[in-house]
Amino acid sequence: MIAELDCRGIPCPEPVIRCRALLDAEKPEHICVLLDNVAAVENVSRFCEGRGYTVAAVEETDILWRLNVMRDGAMAPQESIVVEQSVTRQGKTLVFISTETLGRGDDALGTKLMANFLATLPELGDKLWRIILVNGGVRLAAMQGKALESLHMLETNGVEIFVCGTCLDFYGLMEQKEVGQTTNMLDIVTSFALADTVIRP
Repeated sequence: MIAELDCRGIPCPEPVIRCRALLDAEKPEHICVLLDNVAAVENVSRFCEGRGYTVAAVEETDILWRLNVMRDGAMAPQESIVVEQSVTRQGKTLVFISTETLGRGDDALGTKLMANFLATLPELGDKLWRIILVNGGVRLAAMQGKALESLHMLETNGVEIFVCGTCLDFYGLMEQKEVGQTTNMLDIVTSFALADTVIRP
């Protein structure tokens, strides 16, 4: 029997939380999740895949996606492995960016300073763990320039970049995002809990 979860009209991270509750409580082999925005599709898909499920997304209309989520018996649930590694790693630095400029005053100067800030982050070495972009900061993942180039380089070197899906939707940038993975508030809160150091430029 296929379990169905209707998450239309529900903002992130609630669809992820409801999926987690269903998977934990019933451990179904197959569930169908109805969603009405791209950010939720990406967040729920990533979460379910991390739990050892295979996800097939079907865009039925412009405002309706159906996720067919099926247990993959050959895969061990990955979420517990990721959490265990995060807990045991020491010196994890999280960078939380909420605007595309650095400091207040002149926006042109602030844009240059933010680009310089991102270009300098590799100096943190292996401690640099994750970058989270929210509010106006999500523009850095979509705007061409030195900041985007630095983010690409950081991601290539293993730094996780999370971009707020609700914020991308708000600014109409979901299709323009060029780096990082779309995330939700549950991931953001968890990141703060796991980080040893948080930098807020």
